[in-house]
Formats: sequence, structure tokens, C-alpha cells
Amino acid sequence: MRLRPAIAGRTARVALVAGFALVFGANGLHAQVPPAGETKPYDDRLLRLSEVLGAVHFLRELCGNNDGMLWRDRMQELINAEGASPTRRLKLTRAFNTGYRSYSRTYATCTPSAQTAIARFLAEGSEIAENLVKTVP
Repeated sequence: MRLRPAIAGRTARVALVAGFALVFGANGLHAQVPPAGETKPYDDRLLRLSEVLGAVHFLRELCGNNDGMLWRDRMQELINAEGASPTRRLKLTRAFNTGYRSYSRTYATCTPSAQTAIARFLAEGSEIAENLVKTVP
């Protein structure tokens, strides 16, 4: 059985976001307004999830969690699923890099505060991902 492209695309997005919910465990970024037709009602949440992924990627490596490229790879999957246009890909990439750079400027070593930030980001990312699974058409 072959899925129609619209159904296949939605199925891939839902599976991807559900995967984020599993990986995460238990104010958004304000970008320039893209041309009409490139925005989706869930873009603020998607951009925030991208920013969270960037922060988690930096902090978990800093704290020796040995995730390797797990979080960056998850971001690439998100870009592949949602970044249909160059503008969308750029917005998602920019949000990830913002999260990464913000925390790379804040932390040079793993501290209890960095560990707390990781836990909070994992909880926030899980909440965003679960909400997207429930509400994205």
C-alpha cells in the first residue's frame, strides 16, 4: 500500500515529533516573517523546539553525556521533515544555532546549573513535542 504524498508527509512529521517525545523523555524565537505560504500555525513551537535541541546538544556534550551527534541528528531530521523551502530550513537552522551559541557563551564547564538547564530543556522539549503530536494536522 502506498500513501498519498500529503498523508505520507503528515505521517512522517508525526513519527518524527513522536520520536522527539521519546528521546526527550519525560517566549519563542522571533524570526523575520517569511513570505506568505511558508508559515505554519505551529512555527513558533517548532522554532522553540529547534532552539531547545541546540541548547541540549551543547550542554549534554559539555557535561560528558556522550550523546555524540544525537541531538544534531534529530535537528537534521526535523529540518528534513519541515524545511521544504530554503527560508524554512534557514529559520530552523538559525534557531538551533541560537540555542547552541547561547549556552556555549554561558557555560565553559559542566556545573550543577548546567545540569539543571539540561533537565529543564528535556522537559520543555518533551512537552513541545507531545503538544505538536496532538495538534499538528
